Amino acid sequence: MTRLPYDSDLPDEEWTLIEPFVKQKPGSGRKRTVDTREIVNALCYMTRTGCQWRMLPHDFPAWQLVSYYYRQWLEDGTLEEMNDVLREDLRIALNKDAEPSVAIMDSQSVKTAGPGAGRGFDGAKLVKGRKRHCLVDTLGLLLVVMVTAASLQESEGGLGILLDVQEKTGRLKKVYADQGYKDWLVEWCGRWKQWVLEIVKKPAEQQGFVVHPKRWIVERFFAWLNMYRRLSKDYERTTTSSEGMIYLVSIQLMARRLARRRKEMYS
Repeated sequence: MTRLPYDSDLPDEEWTLIEPFVKQKPGSGRKRTVDTREIVNALCYMTRTGCQWRMLPHDFPAWQLVSYYYRQWLEDGTLEEMNDVLREDLRIALNKDAEPSVAIMDSQSVKTAGPGAGRGFDGAKLVKGRKRHCLVDTLGLLLVVMVTAASLQESEGGLGILLDVQEKTGRLKKVYADQGYKDWLVEWCGRWKQWVLEIVKKPAEQQGFVVHPKRWIVERFFAWLNMYRRLSKDYERTTTSSEGMIYLVSIQLMARRLARRRKEMYS
């Protein structure tokens, strides 16, 4: 790298964790002429600053090339695989089982900016845009994300992410959720998956803000997402691209934690 560094650039110890997923595989065509690390750094810059594709600084590779690799990694499952492997490695580094037995589910409605498919109106939150349905483990690490129109009910979105998570873990036994999730989903979990879906209810005497057991973990995850300006609203044309941006941020968060943890372990 010959340019001056940006604050969003990946340090060497974090790049070491990500490089195996994005480096060129043997026999996959002619040798790349682009520095893959700079592609990843450009994506980190975009998620952190919220800039448009065409507004990427000129000392990064051409924005068209950065966009090409982003869409390629999104479509071939590289981003999701990276998220899953980093989550498992971080859990092991923190003396947890690789797969969680407990998860927390919630959704976040966000406004959209500009044209794009998959938009609706959330009558409860009074938000016109999209809804991010997320399932995290007890460490706040992302298991599954699904982005839909904001008009989709929480229970329907919850069913979607629960169907996805069964392919990622065989240990899941219990899921926490808020009162937005209906009884039919509780019954579905118990009947078809032998999972316990526990609805965390607000205390009857609650006044103002109260931290709810377990649910604060997924709320903290949403707060982490909001620290990245690209996710302050939904700027993507498709819901699939929206999911990809969330995976990108999740990957950065976990790479940072895992690099720090390994440094503590081996220092």
